[in-house]
Amino acid sequence: MSEPARTVAALRLTLVHGLGVRSANALLRKFHSPEAILDAGIGELEAIGVPADVAGDLFSSRAQDRALRELERARELGVRICHQLDADFPPLLREIYDPPVVLYIKGDRWEPDRPQIAIVGTRRPTGYGINVAERLAEDLASRGLAVTSGLARGVDTIAHRTALETNGRTVAALANGLDTIYPPENRRLADEIAESGALLTDYPLGTKPRADFFPRRNRILSGVSLGTLVVEGDFTSGAMITAKFATEQNRDLFAVR
Repeated sequence: MSEPARTVAALRLTLVHGLGVRSANALLRKFHSPEAILDAGIGELEAIGVPADVAGDLFSSRAQDRALRELERARELGVRICHQLDADFPPLLREIYDPPVVLYIKGDRWEPDRPQIAIVGTRRPTGYGINVAERLAEDLASRGLAVTSGLARGVDTIAHRTALETNGRTVAALANGLDTIYPPENRRLADEIAESGALLTDYPLGTKPRADFFPRRNRILSGVSLGTLVVEGDFTSGAMITAKFATEQNRDLFAVR
């Protein structure tokens, strides 16, 4: 199957209602590729526990139409959609448990093999936290690593901005579709990141940010990175959720307090 057709098959898995990331990955482990799942047929999927309505929708013309519309819309926006077997899919992200089935990427200089370090932290850093985040992001970017963060206010914004000012690479993982930027005041920053690195998400186009979407974003953030550096994050913060994912993914974890 050609690459576009394989991408369409992967999109059918991700856009069907009622089939989550965990279930989709279980099917991929069994059948080894998106197109092999579609080749299996409705009966075989129902036999291994896929609900009849989900299987029926997956094999319907509606699923094909949804996937083709999503692919066309992505092309119009300059967004690439890659599946787990694609060369653009980050190698480290393939290693995590239940990785995204597809990843949406917007970036002129995306390099999936470039080593990344995540810098995350509080949205309200102290003067000390700002200084440390700037110094670390500058040092890491100047040494050729991509500084990865979540485009949030505070430490995330500082990390991205400093990497850009160092003429380095920076990558932002988002908790929404790439046709939406959150927070809105970081739209210009997002455009600059796309010019020098990449914006990443596994959420379909048109998805608006919600509080419960951010942990999934944080899982990708840590998953693409060699390690995660936390700057002034409290115990209930999103930064600490990212730190937890980093340890579960057997990544290095660093902290500044």
